[in-house]
Amino acid sequence: MKTKEDFYGLGIAPGILSALTKLNFKVPTPIQEQAIPVAIEGKDLMGIAQTGTGKTLAFGIPLIQHVLGGSGIGLIVVPTRELAIQTEETLRKVGSLLHLKTATIIGGEPIFRQINTLRRKPHIIIGTPGRILDHLSQKTLSLQKVSMFVLDEADRILDMGFAPQLKKILAVLPHNRQTMLFSATMPEEIVRIAKEYLKLPIRVEIARPGTTVKDVTQKLFFVLQEEKPRLLEKTLQEYRGSVLVFSRTKYSTKKIATFIRTLGYTTAEIHGNRSLGQRKEALEGFKTGKYRVLVATDIAARGIDVTNIELVLNYDLPQNAQDYVHRIGRTARAGVKGTAISFARPNQRGDVYAIERLIKQSLPVSKIPTLPPPSSFKFGPERSERSFSPRRRGPSFGSRSKQSSRPIKKHWEKKR
Repeated sequence: MKTKEDFYGLGIAPGILSALTKLNFKVPTPIQEQAIPVAIEGKDLMGIAQTGTGKTLAFGIPLIQHVLGGSGIGLIVVPTRELAIQTEETLRKVGSLLHLKTATIIGGEPIFRQINTLRRKPHIIIGTPGRILDHLSQKTLSLQKVSMFVLDEADRILDMGFAPQLKKILAVLPHNRQTMLFSATMPEEIVRIAKEYLKLPIRVEIARPGTTVKDVTQKLFFVLQEEKPRLLEKTLQEYRGSVLVFSRTKYSTKKIATFIRTLGYTTAEIHGNRSLGQRKEALEGFKTGKYRVLVATDIAARGIDVTNIELVLNYDLPQNAQDYVHRIGRTARAGVKGTAISFARPNQRGDVYAIERLIKQSLPVSKIPTLPPPSSFKFGPERSERSFSPRRRGPSFGSRSKQSSRPIKKHWEKKR
């Protein structure tokens, strides 16, 4: 389908069109072109699209137009703090010119500051499931005026074990509301949510699940675990631009970041042991060039909105095949080319095949180049890593009791 050459003709109000023009948003992406008119008409929507396709404005523009028209308030639920912050930043760019008020309620921040923000009666609230429930339990937040609800990265929310929390939020939302659900994949759990909580939704699908970004060059190295640091050093010598390195655990993330610093590169890290302030500083420093390399667990795979990342390097393969797609989607954005390199141990061929089945293409295997001499830096013993299944998903929606959901959350926090 041919993409429109501008945002006119999608039903967008003149004030918002002017704001988009001032911000140099000229051509809508395919998901924006298809989703915006449907949402502005007031219909429920199921959007299937990968990261980096412009989903935030696809639901953000109709949401801004809806709430500024005096039709209640908007609520956006996202899986991670980073994605909440990125979403709020994007909406604020457009909405600040229109006197839009937003509030972000996420863990890791003092709750009293969020209470003060909520008292200012924001038009749009962006939050993570746990902190939204905290405010509901303390009666510092009411959802009775929510007239448009957005569930973003729905599959990730279920993967992280937030199905019970999400069900509680949906239970207190007004029945007479408009709902938009966005997901990179459409497992049975998501279909059940749509059937139960959406009213005759229009389905907008931009790419099949597992579709990788268009302009990314993918490479694969089979390498022994003890040789990974030397191959990492060699790779950083060959690529001069910004580099995003993914590790499977927070333990190895810290070790990798420390090692890269010994090589003389400015480096930041994001993982579960970092405070919200530290995560913000790392992301902002990576955006501005203060840090050339950012090392992260998958907590960042869907929460980093940074253009012009030259290289995504999978130091460890992800825990499931779908996360591979989200990781490499951090490069080759907005028509810019990029590279994705993965390190796989010789005994991880099954994990590689799972990725190849999902993306429906073979990963080209590269020959190990001549490596630098071994470093004196000691990585220490490696933590055990389990292989993944391409079909492994989070818990079924509504299939677990409150008690049985707790170990899932603890497991996530421990791994990340």
